[in-house]
Amino acid sequence: MLHRVRVAMAEDKSDQLSGVCESDETMVGGLSKNMHKDVRARKITGTGSCGKTIVHGILQRGDDDTPSQVRVNVVPNQKRATLQAEIKQNVRSGITVYTDSLKSYEGLDSMYVHDMVDHAIEYVRGEVHTNGIENFWSLLKRSLKGTYVAVAPKHLTRYCAEQAFRFNERVGNDASRFSKVMQSVPGKRLMYKQLTEKTEAIAGC
Repeated sequence: MLHRVRVAMAEDKSDQLSGVCESDETMVGGLSKNMHKDVRARKITGTGSCGKTIVHGILQRGDDDTPSQVRVNVVPNQKRATLQAEIKQNVRSGITVYTDSLKSYEGLDSMYVHDMVDHAIEYVRGEVHTNGIENFWSLLKRSLKGTYVAVAPKHLTRYCAEQAFRFNERVGNDASRFSKVMQSVPGKRLMYKQLTEKTEAIAGC
């Protein structure tokens, strides 16, 4: 039942974001030091995202009248085609997009006013930073580690949808949030078989 509610919380992505946006990604998964040595040897075979699930997020900065909004999605990798497709799907062409210096973001200036901040040198350069979306990552991971403790990769999309909904509706009250979720329930069906069938992790090596 809770997973069905999370499905209802999923953001309607028909409208693209505008204004000033930040794009970033994070890794979700257990620490290698807590893994059995056989599991660690199988999953951690190099650097990068091995053994963890990648979550990409885009935050539209808010102003005095409108709070910032976020969209998140589990992605299979951090390649340029994957991350830039997420941005193009969710962000209106021609607006300002700030990212870190990951090479996958190079080339966005063909469609956006794009600037990057190199975290090896600095975290903020005037208005150029990704602090907003990184703040959301801290909230997401706090809920996953502190409330849910362990989340299977195949269910992570729905947990991300829940936390994005909570963040986007934070200025409302419990009644308004409940009403909005209930209005989103029709047409969003989730079968028990879908929850229990064995599927491979979205990310990993």
